[in-house]
Amino acid sequence: MGTIEEPTEDDLSVSSPKTWATGAPAVAHALRYALGQTSPRRTALTLLNINQPKGFDCPGCAWPEPAPGKRHANEYCENGAKHISDEATSRRVTADFFRTHPVSELAGRSDYWLNQQGRLTEPMVKRPGSDHYEPIGWDEALGLLADGLRALDHPDEALFYTSGRLANEPAFLLQLFARAFGTNNLPDCSNMCHESSGSALGETLGIGKGSVSLDDLYDADLVFVVGQNPGTNHPRMLSALEETKRRGGQVVAVNPLPEAGLLRFKHPQKARGIVGRGTAIADQFLQIRPGGDLALFQALNRLLLEAEDAAPGTVLDREFIAAHTTGFDDFAAHARTIGWAAVTEATGLTREEIEQVHRRVLGAGRVIVCWAMGLTQHKHGVPTIREVVNFLLLRGNIGRPGAGVCPVRGHSNVQGDRTMGIWERMPQAFLDALEKEFSFTPPTAPGLDSVDAIRAMRDGHARVFLGVAGNFVRATPDSEVTERAMRNCRLTAHISTKLNRSHTVCGETALILPTLGRSDRDVQAGGEQFMSVEDSMSEVHATRGRLAPAAPRLLSEVAIIGRLARRTLGDKPDIPWEDFTSDYDAVRDRIARVVPGFEDYNVRVRQPGGFRLPNPVNRREFRTPSGKAVFTRNDFTALRAPDGHLILQTLRSHDQWNTVPYAMDDRYRGITGGRRVVLVNGADLTRLGLAERDLVDLVSVWEDGRERRAPGFRVVSYPTPVGSAAAYYPETNVLVPLDSVADISNTPTSKSVVVRLEPARDRTADGQVTARGSQPKS
Repeated sequence: MGTIEEPTEDDLSVSSPKTWATGAPAVAHALRYALGQTSPRRTALTLLNINQPKGFDCPGCAWPEPAPGKRHANEYCENGAKHISDEATSRRVTADFFRTHPVSELAGRSDYWLNQQGRLTEPMVKRPGSDHYEPIGWDEALGLLADGLRALDHPDEALFYTSGRLANEPAFLLQLFARAFGTNNLPDCSNMCHESSGSALGETLGIGKGSVSLDDLYDADLVFVVGQNPGTNHPRMLSALEETKRRGGQVVAVNPLPEAGLLRFKHPQKARGIVGRGTAIADQFLQIRPGGDLALFQALNRLLLEAEDAAPGTVLDREFIAAHTTGFDDFAAHARTIGWAAVTEATGLTREEIEQVHRRVLGAGRVIVCWAMGLTQHKHGVPTIREVVNFLLLRGNIGRPGAGVCPVRGHSNVQGDRTMGIWERMPQAFLDALEKEFSFTPPTAPGLDSVDAIRAMRDGHARVFLGVAGNFVRATPDSEVTERAMRNCRLTAHISTKLNRSHTVCGETALILPTLGRSDRDVQAGGEQFMSVEDSMSEVHATRGRLAPAAPRLLSEVAIIGRLARRTLGDKPDIPWEDFTSDYDAVRDRIARVVPGFEDYNVRVRQPGGFRLPNPVNRREFRTPSGKAVFTRNDFTALRAPDGHLILQTLRSHDQWNTVPYAMDDRYRGITGGRRVVLVNGADLTRLGLAERDLVDLVSVWEDGRERRAPGFRVVSYPTPVGSAAAYYPETNVLVPLDSVADISNTPTSKSVVVRLEPARDRTADGQVTARGSQPKS
């Protein structure tokens, strides 16, 4: 495959943002990336099995597949093809690699370079005082980790972290192991993304999940796409929205940046997407200021109340409100006090733009609101989503076909992991079911989420960190604080498929435990195994690896967790870990008895396409204390940047999946050859005395008075809302203070960071700026 060069920021090229997404260029880019990772034969085998009923689920986003028989033979998007090709790569990281590259050197490498080295092949250990990982046998590695856990003064000194790549079966076993060990410390990637959604939906509707299906989306009269970029983060959503448009529905896009996919979509599997103009997706685009969505929905709710006043009985669903909701009068009284001056300031929108949306709402019988991180990662993220629920409740757009709430999850099985018990605050009913099934008493004290886990490591209250999938160090806020916290641990261990930054930020002792990927064939003592996942719309289906494993010594996540649990716990409590490792049906039998909705799991998951979990909201049953859906009163203070500052949102580039860049480009935004760019409105550049391509440091200041600096960014003039800016994560995670979190959910406020732009400080002797993790061009 050739030598992987460390990218530099010296070749930055900027062109106009694209006005459409996908089409033939997406196919070409996906194939080029795939063929750069492995052979044509392995590429074909990989792509023909992704998202197929007898194949494997894409380890990328959690967007659902159409029913079997309605799927295309190529049921994946550009980024899904890149993601699975990244896992199917023929590149390998061996013991020789670690002998050549000390940890101190790897810590200075870019995320791109680390990922491009390939699949991990054997267990490795970095011992105290060493600067190198070295090989270690599985028995010794798991024994070392088990000894580290048993040596803790209290089980709560251990942290068990997961990302959404983990399938249902290992997720269930991990939470079982953690709770049998004695802790609810189960931080996960949901804490950084959709925790605000779960908090708001749980409070108002009684369940922290979306209520809609693909068929609902197709049949909706009006779909709001708020605070998300489907063209990059879940491109197959665009084909669903195209079907919405084909059936006569409308789409309103609400986002600070114009996103190519929401402007026009060229379906790569249809003639009109290759040679035609494609489909215009958004009927109206609202370029909102970051964090202004709460004010927008408050304004829409006031307009609906006033429309009902003008024509009683024709606008609101009074029967639904009376029978199925509580809190309406207090909500309505507050909504009528919302002033237009405050709304226009918070949103940056005109009253006419909002009234135009209101007219669309009045003409729509069935409305869905979809959202992602643009709503959740603000201090007022939970109130914002509660206000979205208010908006839908007013006209009865909850619990009926073609209408409802749709939080779009950004990682493959993040919703399934939560269903399986990966949460630091699982309900008592779940813990009681565990106790009944496994004959031990789980701990009841709430555990630590991701932000609190960092605080615990920083303060010496957590000593052992086990990460299962993911890249914790680069997914979390306040990078310097997070890295110091991780290095404060006695032992850090990561169950991983690929090399990433978290492996270079080590505790006193560090382990890398390589595992099978989603696409790898998994053969255990009981024969070839499969696992299962849950998508954004609560569909549970099987995933079966079809490729030869990347290395002979890899273990599955089920096997690693099962062996580790046995080494750590012995036979107390009496849990048959060996049976679970041998045959995953045994795991699913236990899940069926513990987790509601999974009855006859082993039978139903084998049906083509699997099964959908029941959502009581769709029966208009609300498991809130009152038994009804809850209208809420939501106050907030709009974020204002001081003079000379901007409000920054962090985001992905197009050639990126979560923390991993696949290239140094962002094709749809016109950025090529660099990631350290900051997108700023031209009017703000003039006001701040800056020019295109100026080199600046991004500096954030929080209430603690401490400056956080991301050095060496090129200024790019871009159509952002005035007063705001945007830049890519994880490079800008350093700017997000650990204590800047959403109320209630504790989610980092990565979409609303107050920054100023200063002339760049860090220069090499020849005048070039060296970004962290890159090398100056010679």
